[in-house]
Amino acid sequence: MDTSSPQPKTIKKSSDLRSAEISLSGSKSISNRLLIIRALSGTNFNLDNLSTSKDTVTLNALLEQAEGEYNTGHAGTTFRFLCSFLALQKGTQILTGSSRMLERPIGPLVAALQDLGFNITYQGKEGYPPLAIGEVQNKIGKKVAMDGSVSSQFLSSLLLIAPYLPDGLALEIQGELVSRPYLQMTLNLMERFGAKYTWNENTIEVEPGNYTGKDFFVEGDWSSASYLYLCLSLQEEGEIIVRGLEKDSLQGDSRIAEFAEKFGITTEYRNRELTIKKTDLALPPMVEFNLLEQPDLCQTLVAMCAGTGVQGIFSGLKTLKIKETDRVAALITEMKKLNVSFSPLPKQFSAKSEDTYYMLLGKVEQQEETIRIATYEDHRMAMAFAPLSKITPLEIENHMVVKKSYPDYWKDLELLGYI
Repeated sequence: MDTSSPQPKTIKKSSDLRSAEISLSGSKSISNRLLIIRALSGTNFNLDNLSTSKDTVTLNALLEQAEGEYNTGHAGTTFRFLCSFLALQKGTQILTGSSRMLERPIGPLVAALQDLGFNITYQGKEGYPPLAIGEVQNKIGKKVAMDGSVSSQFLSSLLLIAPYLPDGLALEIQGELVSRPYLQMTLNLMERFGAKYTWNENTIEVEPGNYTGKDFFVEGDWSSASYLYLCLSLQEEGEIIVRGLEKDSLQGDSRIAEFAEKFGITTEYRNRELTIKKTDLALPPMVEFNLLEQPDLCQTLVAMCAGTGVQGIFSGLKTLKIKETDRVAALITEMKKLNVSFSPLPKQFSAKSEDTYYMLLGKVEQQEETIRIATYEDHRMAMAFAPLSKITPLEIENHMVVKKSYPDYWKDLELLGYI
């Protein structure tokens, strides 16, 4: 899947942010889970406001494929969800992806599926794609353990197919659980379509059964909304109306509304619509964020601190190294181009924790030359850095990588006054 563009996108200093009304496509995270649920249910129920992201379009197309090689491109969630889904299907399928996907570990999920009795083998390096997923040869078990500190998507992948296992599933989560809101999202959606589960301490049990099809409205994507909050944070004042979002959201990234309050941004909620407003409030000298449960907000909040000059301390970033790129390394490199330091703190700073803390120091200032920002085939690098062109002109490499999650990103940025 080639989401690159032959020329970088140049963004000059924008005008003052315009008031705008923006409608967001459905959440990629919700959409991808619902597509698996719909496929397993065997009913073609309607999904209103389904995500238009490349990841969701790819998953939808692959679920309509009968057999053969399934190529997910860069779509990590799609690969992980299909890994379990295809394990239930007849015949032998090959599951593969882009060159970057072949570098992203899949071992914990494959090991859990193998422990349950599924027939999966590596076609290349042990622990990494591509995979050959064959028909089941043995009785499928019920109990399995998995490390929860690597990726909640591994757990969600297993849970989504759990009602269709002969005896259901008893999943023991070992270690520290990352991105817990995404796991709770999975369980809430499963329950809405008829699955029954219990979660006691570190074990989730899902009863055997079936999903019952019903039409569903997919809430707008809060991860996409975070970039609108970022744009507002760089203004003295302004407001944006955002359609498609809900206050009582299934999405952990809805916490951006709370985080943005530190930067003088308020959020008013109405029925599937919100108004975000920036007031000329004195900024704090320092903010601290633990993003263990909202890792996809990291680049947004780092850019927010860098653009406003607020010192930031960040933790809970352990999963960022296995995303579309090593996001921590990418942030360190690209922020340096803007004369901003994003770096790990000495271990003694977090002596009582195994976590690594990172500090952001400095403020983006206007520079004479246009700065070229590398995106590393990572949609969130493009979307987090582009609003900083409010301060200094930027060139964004491979700018159409935003199609992965937010295809209308550049159009919406123009609505806000960016040029």
